[in-house]
Amino acid sequence: MPPKPHLFLLGALLVAFGVQHYSDSFNPYYLDVLTGIGINIILAVSLNLVNGYTGQFSLGHAGFMSVGAYLSAAVTMYCAPRWFGEDGGTALQEGGLFLMALIAGGLSAAFAGLLVGVPSLRLKGDYLALVTLGFGEIIRVTFQNVESLGGALGLNGIPPYTTIFWVLAFVAVTIFVVTCIVKSTYGRGFLATRDDEIASEAVGLNTTRYKIVAFVIGAFFAGIAGGLYGHFKLTITPTGFDFTKSIEIVVMVILGGMGNTLGVILAAILLTLLPEVLRPIAEYRMVLYSFLLIVLMLARPQGLFNFKLGKIKA
Repeated sequence: MPPKPHLFLLGALLVAFGVQHYSDSFNPYYLDVLTGIGINIILAVSLNLVNGYTGQFSLGHAGFMSVGAYLSAAVTMYCAPRWFGEDGGTALQEGGLFLMALIAGGLSAAFAGLLVGVPSLRLKGDYLALVTLGFGEIIRVTFQNVESLGGALGLNGIPPYTTIFWVLAFVAVTIFVVTCIVKSTYGRGFLATRDDEIASEAVGLNTTRYKIVAFVIGAFFAGIAGGLYGHFKLTITPTGFDFTKSIEIVVMVILGGMGNTLGVILAAILLTLLPEVLRPIAEYRMVLYSFLLIVLMLARPQGLFNFKLGKIKA
């Protein structure tokens, strides 16, 4: 991250606008892959705030993603026909509605993160992982049984509002927010909580509050990613946000290096491209993920992409 992060954010937004302007000349397949990479970067960077910088171990990120996906889709599917009619609205009107839906999905996911965080973040390690895993399954089963949201068949007919501009813009915003938080004076509390929770409490830090704040912020951006995902795929099902999805996001964080923003971004790119490269043997994807984890733990327990440039130390 450059010394003036707001310039990075402005430049990234300009790049996103430029890519969107020339997107019609891109190969649609490559554009879809780039969109998937961006969504996964948002998920991985937001989870890295919880697992990497704050030292927790959450397995419920897909649950927060599903909350954002369903709530944002419900907003656009309900409001678009009533506001714009059958002819649809202008690009500016649809963009405003989409932004409102994404924020609503993110806030609902953040509220869900608060609900699960307050009672559970006094736990540590394996116990916290089990609680967040249980939360993710509760959310999935709940959506599976809500008929107004499609039930087990999922929610179909979602407006195609996700564009490469929105994805790249929120990638930039996510990296900007997470990096600024961690590098701030307040953000040092996250690193202190990760490095030695007992010592941090001894000097007066409320480590539970720091963990809840990280959990809520991470859940918010997971909800944003879910909204982008739903309006990109145009259909969402509860099975798309199961335990396997959470594991995929955790693998990105571990592969990139815990507490390493640059490494996590590179890992998200790699693990999004890998299934495309290995599409003829896609049924072995999880086997490959497992193999990579084994090799990683044996050869580079600090992370495959744990570069000094991306590491923020206390």
